[in-house]
Amino acid sequence: MLVDPPIDKLVNKVGNKYAVVGLLSKRARTLMEKRSDYLEQQNLNAVSLAAQEVVDGKVEAVEED
Repeated sequence: MLVDPPIDKLVNKVGNKYAVVGLLSKRARTLMEKRSDYLEQQNLNAVSLAAQEVVDGKVEAVEED
């Protein structure tokens, strides 16, 4: 369960809960592929790190046509 950051903050940042799910899953997948060593060293969950990046403004959703 994602507790920190709260889901409400993510929804406010991204727009809606479906976009949050898509953005977090895509970013978490990228983190697992390219930064798995960092995640292991820091003992972090990829989804939690992706959520924190969204709240911090490091990752933004891009609307596709």
